[in-house]
Order: sequence, then C-alpha cells, then structure tokens
Amino acid sequence: MALKATIFKAELSVADIDRGYYADHSLTIARHPSETDQRMMVRLLAFALLADERLEFGRGLSSEDEPDLVQRDLTGAVERWIDVGLPDERDVRKACGRAQEVDVFAYGGRAVDLWWEAVRGKLEGQARLAVHEVPPEAAMALAAMASRNMRLQVTIQDGHLSITDHDQAFGTELRLLKGRS
Repeated sequence: MALKATIFKAELSVADIDRGYYADHSLTIARHPSETDQRMMVRLLAFALLADERLEFGRGLSSEDEPDLVQRDLTGAVERWIDVGLPDERDVRKACGRAQEVDVFAYGGRAVDLWWEAVRGKLEGQARLAVHEVPPEAAMALAAMASRNMRLQVTIQDGHLSITDHDQAFGTELRLLKGRS
C-alpha cells in the first residue's frame, strides 16, 4: 500500500521591502512521504522569496518534469519555474526552454559546491536561470520550524531574510551562485 502525502498548513506573512510586496498567504503543503522537513521548508522559503498571487506549489517529487513551485500567466503559460535541491542539469535546461524565468534554490552544504562545480559549465549560458544557495544553518533552522500548522513571518530587506514563528527566529542571506543575464 502506497504511503500518502502528509498535509501541512502554513499562514505565511511576507514583507518583502526589496520588492515592495506585502501579503498574507494561507498555504496547504503536501509533503511527499520521501520528502524531508528540510526540503519542504526550503520550498516554503522559495515561496516567500518569490511570493506572488499566482505562485503555487507544483506536484514536486511525485511527478517528473514538474517544478516544485510554478507561476503561470493568465493563459496558463509558465512564467516562473522553481526547483529546490540539486536538480539534474538537463532538467534545468529543459525548464529554461519552457519558462520565462527559472530559479533553483540549492541546499545541502558541501553537496551544493560539488553539484555547482559539476553543472556550472552547462548552466552558465542559460540567460533565464538564477541559482541561489540556502546556507546549511538556515535549512536546519527552517526544518526545526516545521509543524502541521505553522504561522511564519518572513521579512526581506537589502537581501537579508528574517524568519520567525511563535517560538523561534533567525536571519540569513542566500548566496547567489548565478544571476539572470
């Protein structure tokens, strides 16, 4: 018998001073049985960083050729494709052909450096691609905030992120490995 996804609810308040975006989002997140709290929370962080009224969680781990998050225009065309983790470079290049903008939020400490070293030459020429690294301590702090019902506040100012819930707070900055050209 196949295991079912675990459902998480998040009340996410985003104050992105850098973009002038301020909104509250009521989110339902399905965590695949093989997905860790850390990966799920990095997906939630990616949502907060790129929040938009049309941004939504994709089918993720349960479906190949699907982004972790996707933003579509009113015609259904993919405006933004977002992957979390260390995706295969062929999948990233394919996503760059399907979306106006592609973002990868890599996490995993030293594994990120090894992955980027292996794929950098093949992805550097992708003008639509941005690759961000989530620091290991931030990914661990996010995982510690995971609960079935979450209330999170994310403030972004001058590239610095402050994330708080009812018990904990931490700040971090992502490292930009590759920006869009």
